[in-house]
Amino acid sequence: MQTPVDIGADISKDYVNVSCATHVFPNAKLLNRRAVLLAWLKRLPAGTRIGMEATATYHELLASLAHRLGLVVYVLNAKDVHHYAKATAQRAKTDRVDAALIARYVAKEHNQLHVWYPACPAQRQLQRLMRRRGKLTRTRASLRSSLQGVPSLRSDLRALLKHFDSLIAKLDTQARALVSRNVEREQAFGRLDDIPAVGNAVGIALLATLERWALPRANSFVAFLGLDPRADESGTRHGRRRLSKRGDPELRRLLYTAAMSASRTRVWAPLYQRAIARGLSRVQALVVLARHIARTAWSIYTHKTQFEPARVQNS
Repeated sequence: MQTPVDIGADISKDYVNVSCATHVFPNAKLLNRRAVLLAWLKRLPAGTRIGMEATATYHELLASLAHRLGLVVYVLNAKDVHHYAKATAQRAKTDRVDAALIARYVAKEHNQLHVWYPACPAQRQLQRLMRRRGKLTRTRASLRSSLQGVPSLRSDLRALLKHFDSLIAKLDTQARALVSRNVEREQAFGRLDDIPAVGNAVGIALLATLERWALPRANSFVAFLGLDPRADESGTRHGRRRLSKRGDPELRRLLYTAAMSASRTRVWAPLYQRAIARGLSRVQALVVLARHIARTAWSIYTHKTQFEPARVQNS
């Protein structure tokens, strides 16, 4: 019986470079095609661990095939791999070197990593819709910022922004229709939508994340989103705390936007004002509010409860 090995994969649209941490299997450059990857994966021992960076959708084929064959799959945060490369003094960056680095990372750190499981088709479609929505929203904001100072283009900019709004609305409609096809998912969305300042886009984004990743505690969800403050202390020095920003940046943006609206509601405003009274800046107070909204959403989704304003005011 073969011993499980640790494999690293560097993935692009057309190719997958693979490396084995113990060199039991030779390095290889494979076509990112189903038949090729499947033939290679079937050679690996049962229980083998394979790691890869999240690369848009290019990693999904290898991850899905490896999981189906019973291998342990890790889809890694590219930022973590980058910092690991710096910590190990990696002196070059090529696809082959990156694959070897990922293999080493998996071999050394697998006990601290989260195993990847495939999303169901509806979850994948919902995530892709929200990802595309986020890209459109960011592009719209960038164009608005770039062109609003050009008076001669004012009417063109208005027309362009209106077109972007129409595209975003179409994506929202598609996402909402996808949610409504499943009774349980529709009910979960309805409970999240009852949270003041959580509208269609924020509710669907929260639902897509909470349904995809089963996190054990509300604070785990906050950390998963990258809304957790990162301490910066050494000896007697107490540096400024900053957000870890490790999770989905689009969902963080949506929650911050929701917090801006929430700060003006009867339910959430007292919490916001208390944060301001503690000496926090407006941005910091809004982040506090965003964290509370995220915790509330996790609790409501996990325990299938209804929103209770009294619990917010007593928190």
